[in-house]
Amino acid sequence: MQDFFRNTSRYPRYLISFSLGILFNALQPLLPLLKRPTTAVALVSAVIAAFLFLTFTLRAMLGLNGG
Repeated sequence: MQDFFRNTSRYPRYLISFSLGILFNALQPLLPLLKRPTTAVALVSAVIAAFLFLTFTLRAMLGLNGG
């Protein structure tokens, strides 16, 4: 039984390392774009727009009106 708990206690660490690895590999090709101001502004704007789109879409789908 102790082996079971030792094994299941490893899953959160695996999840964190797996998620960070995916994030690192997804952001690696975008780093050269941050060296030029024009592409940096476009990249930051695209990230903000994607976040706002996701936020508004989820709020509409879940029926959260905010008031």
